[in-house]
Amino acid sequence: MQFPTDSLNYLKKLAKKNNREWFKDNKQEFDTLQKLNKQFFMTVYEDLQQFDELENLKQFRIYRDIRFSKDKTPYKNHFSANFVRATKKRRGTFYLHIQPGNESFCAGGFYGPEKEDLFRIRKEFEYDAEPIRVLLNSKESKKFFPNGLQGEELKTSPRDFSKDDENIDLIRKKQFYLQANFTDNEVTSSTFSKTVVDHFKAMLPFLNYMSEVVTTDLNGRPIV
Repeated sequence: MQFPTDSLNYLKKLAKKNNREWFKDNKQEFDTLQKLNKQFFMTVYEDLQQFDELENLKQFRIYRDIRFSKDKTPYKNHFSANFVRATKKRRGTFYLHIQPGNESFCAGGFYGPEKEDLFRIRKEFEYDAEPIRVLLNSKESKKFFPNGLQGEELKTSPRDFSKDDENIDLIRKKQFYLQANFTDNEVTSSTFSKTVVDHFKAMLPFLNYMSEVVTTDLNGRPIV
């Protein structure tokens, strides 16, 4: 299924008229597009199931939580969905973000790891970072994710880790994910769902490796 061009056009109009009155007047169009978007996300979900085991599809709401934000515009300027992996041993999530202006992207990994998982990942990189570096430098990874491993990071070393560690570039990260960006023309092409699935498939070695790290101890023994 092709992602609806009308959804991008709707988001462009919403960005200019981001208020409740305009949204109410155009609610019927939104409801129609939201159903079409769900069908597209479901196509990606079903195709991805051929390569990985997924628990569910989560299509995010258009409404923004503005309680603690300086930006009081009530609606998001994008459509998005999570494709959640199944079982405790499959960690990480696939994410698809559709936003006009060539701002669309897909991503996958660990955006907000829990404190225990973050420490475990850092200890793994301290102990032996060669496996993750081999993955990130593979031909497949560089083809689909030329910008490499993404995520916020500390300016210096985290507590209990040496700033002189040879793998400090990895250890100081707080997030660990891969991302690929798409133009509006790519999003509305007839092959976009395949393009997204191909990118998600290329993430699997990374997600599976990271999943193994956070579900075992440093000796490789399962902890879940």
